Amino acid sequence: MGSTEFDLAILNGRVIDGAGNPWFKADLAIKGDEIAWMGKRFKGESRKTLDASGCFVVPGFIDAHSHADFTSLVHRDMENLVHQGITTVVAGQCGSSLAPLSDLSREEAEKSLQGSLPEGVELKLTWSTFEEYLREEEKERMGVNVAHMVGHGAVRAAAMGFEARPPTDEELDHMRELVEEAMKAGAFGLSTGLIYPPGLYAETSEIVELAKVAARFGGVYDSHIRGEGRGLMKALREALEIGFQAGIPVQISHHKIASKRLWGKSVETLKLFEEARSKGLDVTLDQYPYVAGSTSLMALLPPWVHDGGREKALERLRDEEARKKIRRDISEGIEGWENFAGELGWSNVYVTYVQSEANKHLEGLNLTEI
Repeated sequence: MGSTEFDLAILNGRVIDGAGNPWFKADLAIKGDEIAWMGKRFKGESRKTLDASGCFVVPGFIDAHSHADFTSLVHRDMENLVHQGITTVVAGQCGSSLAPLSDLSREEAEKSLQGSLPEGVELKLTWSTFEEYLREEEKERMGVNVAHMVGHGAVRAAAMGFEARPPTDEELDHMRELVEEAMKAGAFGLSTGLIYPPGLYAETSEIVELAKVAARFGGVYDSHIRGEGRGLMKALREALEIGFQAGIPVQISHHKIASKRLWGKSVETLKLFEEARSKGLDVTLDQYPYVAGSTSLMALLPPWVHDGGREKALERLRDEEARKKIRRDISEGIEGWENFAGELGWSNVYVTYVQSEANKHLEGLNLTEI
């Protein structure tokens, strides 16, 4: 070891190396930002010593599904993540990223963002390209590393707004250009959110074409699939088929069996992944450790309600005839639609956060109680 002085020595800890091995007792010595020594008994000199007796010493955790897109601009220290041992987050999941933006999508994106920001916090979306967004993020240091996906929803909205239709050839070409720009700027791949507008209006062939662009730059395809309930198997097969056709690794977001009637189906879903891997497709998944989901109440509404964007949806909600059709569609279902309320029941949908003070009393209640 010689007379090298280290910056930090971590002693008596149980080390988990991240390679799947059992933990083992060891001391570590750090110099700069690297682990410079590891062994049984540290006898060198260190500016600071930490006794980790009774604790585990592990590599920094990676949060593979964080939605930290605006967090990195508002809460630069990301202290809540550091306290959990997270040193890297992946942002831009579910087809939602803060870039690219255009005149067709900026206003909608700003309204959506304001509904998510803490009270008193403002964030202006001054950029258009993915590179401009990343440069804005890099103006100040952040508490953790951030890997960004480019969201298909953001790409589609920037190219053609929130219309419920296939893109024209020109619009699809523009979408390809937007994905290419993002990948060149540093995006790690393409994400989709196929239960959210405008992504839910996309056909498989559209996604394949954009995934091919991401694949050229070594990216991955990360998908919130079209359904996690009764349509689960079909939705998973679509995601895998996109991977095969585009020649791109596939990451399944928050894999779950959302319908209680299908509990136990994971035996079949995992077999599906194993079969795809045996055929050469690099497919992985992430999962959260609790038995619930979290999304916007707007996701409970049928796809046609969202056609044209948020303001059009609100107009339809104010229309009595439209509301009758919404109730009927939720009650009877629509082929291919992830019908949360119809599948889970109103009593299992809880309001966890309301921005307006006038409706704060609704937090913690389910929709049946409301």
